[in-house]
Amino acid sequence: MPPPKKRNALSPWGVPLDLSVDRHVSRVCAGCFYRFRHLRRIRRSLDSDSLATLIYAVVNSRMDYCNTVLAGAPRTVTDKLQRVLNAAARVITGTRKLHRGLGQILHEQLHWLDVPDRVLFKL
Repeated sequence: MPPPKKRNALSPWGVPLDLSVDRHVSRVCAGCFYRFRHLRRIRRSLDSDSLATLIYAVVNSRMDYCNTVLAGAPRTVTDKLQRVLNAAARVITGTRKLHRGLGQILHEQLHWLDVPDRVLFKL
């Protein structure tokens, strides 16, 4: 009889309980980018307010779920989630990837915090 397979991590709430949160962040990012690809297809069918509400509901709810795990996480981890927020802002505003005023758009137009500030705010 073969020995039972070992699991790398337990995940009772959808967050792997191993020593790194990199796996959780990678899953969240992959799920968000998957949804972005579908939302880009219907972007022209929606007005800007509806699109912003839809993206906020879909993406930010996934990013905020269990984000207390990210308290004290290294910058490499939070940078992955920051890329997701930047992509969400680009979908809403229709800007290109290398647009220089993206930080201003995030803060002034959409009123979103950066990921490390967001984690501290939710604590």
